[in-house]
Amino acid sequence: MSDERGVVLLPIARAAISGALKVSYKADESAPWLAERGACFVTLTQDGELRGCIGSLQSHQPLLADVKGNAVSAAMRDPRFTPLSVEELDITTVEISLLSSTQAMEVRDEADALAQLRPGVDGIIFEYGRYRSTFLPQVWESLAQPRQFLGMLRRKAGLPDDFWAEGVKLSRYTVTKWSESENHLAGHPKERQHG
Repeated sequence: MSDERGVVLLPIARAAISGALKVSYKADESAPWLAERGACFVTLTQDGELRGCIGSLQSHQPLLADVKGNAVSAAMRDPRFTPLSVEELDITTVEISLLSSTQAMEVRDEADALAQLRPGVDGIIFEYGRYRSTFLPQVWESLAQPRQFLGMLRRKAGLPDDFWAEGVKLSRYTVTKWSESENHLAGHPKERQHG
């Protein structure tokens, strides 16, 4: 079923972005499971470089609405990038990461936290007071060491990368992901770097 979902979800995301750019692109939205609540991230890349990434950490609406809303937000509202242009549409690859439910981690200190991280498997949510950030499991590809991963996660939250204090909360989740670049390899075995 997972591959089947990707075949449905990727065109929906591309159609939502296309619609925001006033370009016609049709996608089938009839699958009944699209009405179930779900949380996803939509990541846009060009030549392997990030071009936008927005998502939901909690299931709060039907998956169909979550995919469409996050796709448009990744293309138009990621504060790190200018809005996507029509000219960029054909060179942009869409990836969807469907999140599992989050699980709070019981950590005594930073060393305990580092020991519990599962490189390539876990997406991590870092929280301390009003500071919050997350990295999808895919980020392990560029930040392979747990100390480096956690350090950049803290920096993303707006804290020093060596910050630790009583009250730090960590949660983990996994993703099922689909990418248009994988779908272009039709007929070839799919290489999955992360599960």
